[in-house]
Amino acid sequence: MIIEEIKERALNLLSERNDKFKILDFSFALPYSYVLIESNGKKALGVAMTLLEEYRGHGNRKYLNINKNLEDFINRVDSFDIVERTLGLAAINAVSQYYLNFEANGSDAAELVLNRDDIKKIAFIGNMVPIVKILRKSGSFDIYVFERSPSLLMDGVLSDSFEYRLLPKMDAVFISGTTLLNDTLDFVLDRAKNAKLKILVGPTAQSLPDLFKGLGITHIASTKIIDIDKALLYLKFASSSMLFKEASKKYTIEVK
Repeated sequence: MIIEEIKERALNLLSERNDKFKILDFSFALPYSYVLIESNGKKALGVAMTLLEEYRGHGNRKYLNINKNLEDFINRVDSFDIVERTLGLAAINAVSQYYLNFEANGSDAAELVLNRDDIKKIAFIGNMVPIVKILRKSGSFDIYVFERSPSLLMDGVLSDSFEYRLLPKMDAVFISGTTLLNDTLDFVLDRAKNAKLKILVGPTAQSLPDLFKGLGITHIASTKIIDIDKALLYLKFASSSMLFKEASKKYTIEVK
């Protein structure tokens, strides 16, 4: 599974770099969970969307066998427990944010397909409303939006059960980073193998491009946290829109 491979690559990266990380804070929260780490006086914040539809509740009966050791968090990313998986991916994203060595360019993922004559059919794995609006407005594409969450199944959105039939016909696929959390990324990439572009999108896709080399993803379109204190405040108030407007900056990068 891809998530298992990413876990091993992230752990190998920690071993190779030998930076001593401390986990300063973490939370399983709405709409994004997060992990805050620090090494050598430098902080980094990683986030992952909380899939509320998979949360079953824990209360006092559940003991989360997870401590404040970064490797332990990362090792839980392929757990069957949604809390552990989410915090594990947020931890990998925090490490990735720490090592990102480029300036976020502010480019939108939609720019990858605009003005391309060889892209006609586009699929969205997850209802990414802002990008969908941009591409529909252009009038140049046949767009198929697939969604699993009932709250996002609106007019013009298909159930994800139709992905199996339609994905092989797509020229480009925008894939929500949450596919890493619900173990559907392998399936999506297999069915979309004819697509020229396979773009992993969203804050949950903050992982280093190197972690995805050779796994089928062509680009990552995510966000770099530029103001950690402000981002934490917005996360604590469950304000995702302000998180993106004021505390982070978009980037789109090729996986080489």
